[in-house]
Amino acid sequence: MAEDATEPLDRRHIPRKTGVYIMRDAGGEILYIGKANDLAKRVAQYFSPNKEDVKNQALAPLVRRIDYILCRSEREALLLERRLINENQPFFNVLWKDGKTYPYLKITLGEDYPRLITTRRKVRDGGIYFGPFPKVTPIRGLLRYLWKQHIFPLRPCRWEFSEQKPLDKRKINGCLYYHTKECPAPCAGRISKDDYRRIAARAVLFFKGRYADLRRGFELEMKKASAALDYERAAQLRDNGLALGQMGERVRVREVEADDVSGRIASTRMVTALQKALDLPSPPVHVECFDISHFQGRQTVASMVCFLGGRPHRDHYRKFRIRDTAVIDDFKSMREVVYRRYKRLQAEKAKLPDLVLIDGGTGQLGAAQAALAELKLKIPMASLAKRIEEVFVPGKAESILLRLDDPALRLLQQLRDEAHRSAVTYHRRLRDKALFEGGVPTPACRPARRARTSA
Repeated sequence: MAEDATEPLDRRHIPRKTGVYIMRDAGGEILYIGKANDLAKRVAQYFSPNKEDVKNQALAPLVRRIDYILCRSEREALLLERRLINENQPFFNVLWKDGKTYPYLKITLGEDYPRLITTRRKVRDGGIYFGPFPKVTPIRGLLRYLWKQHIFPLRPCRWEFSEQKPLDKRKINGCLYYHTKECPAPCAGRISKDDYRRIAARAVLFFKGRYADLRRGFELEMKKASAALDYERAAQLRDNGLALGQMGERVRVREVEADDVSGRIASTRMVTALQKALDLPSPPVHVECFDISHFQGRQTVASMVCFLGGRPHRDHYRKFRIRDTAVIDDFKSMREVVYRRYKRLQAEKAKLPDLVLIDGGTGQLGAAQAALAELKLKIPMASLAKRIEEVFVPGKAESILLRLDDPALRLLQQLRDEAHRSAVTYHRRLRDKALFEGGVPTPACRPARRARTSA
């Protein structure tokens, strides 16, 4: 959210997540755009009194608001950062611009005998590019390993030659790789053009993501090397695996290229507003919301929806059939479903949400609290009651009434409405299935199918 120009900048709303940060002045103009694996840590460095940096000293006093956009990977953040800088040309990005660009991997298919190289320029020359990559050192290490293992023995030289323009024999005779037979030597005719280009085609498929078996092989070899106390080789294999992971990061190209940056910033501002409204110690980037649905106590089900950075994250949605409640008892149903959800996360040692939201009033909230207490878990909680949109939090007797135009309330309503929609849809599907099969819907049902359903 925006901070008044006369007030000190509050940076507590910045999460420890990967993404892009946008620094603005009192008038909302963009001063600087950057990316980070840990947004909170990176932003804090600009305001550290111990870091005597000319840019920090000039930039930090002007900053009055910091927006952020969460990304799923460092590469996605890199692409988004570069696009936003090109579009907005912020003063401090331009002032300290060093001309550096991030490297690509290139297979020079425009040549008769392709090479595999790194480059910082992407041009239309018939080559295939992969990247860009934020960290080039592990990528180059991986390329050396692949070449030495003869997985993709493409020529390492930079000589330019073709079928019509052969390489000078003196250069061939002076090549160490030719004499040691580390190179297939297409320049000397040791391999046909078709066979050589098949090697290049396999390399293209590899860099498009077909390397799961190789990564598993790295992990096994690394364990063997470590057990044999060959730590240097183990470190090399570890770095190779990390490089493969970096190359395999999936970038949501549609989202990065679409003109919805303002919408993503608005979503993260809602997260900031909710943190302030509920007085939470950290921004509720990861929120899970629960709702119960039934018809006169029959086919009782529950849904859990997940928002990340103020936006739906449907991969984490879950549905539940209520097992232990045979009568209309929303409180008991809520306790059961919250207990089941976080007992499973606890067993899997998975990351817990920043906030749990309950659709309902103090009764439903108390039932959810009891479930977490039984599991000895401490997660910030709140509930939203529909009647006058009251917000209840544990430990406060009075409800919180937010303005109808408050971004925090808007986020809570979106969570509640999405959970309600999901629960009602699931309930209707089960009810219609029972009616279609000629059965009578009963309150207690067997466990749901595993797909899209939590334990």
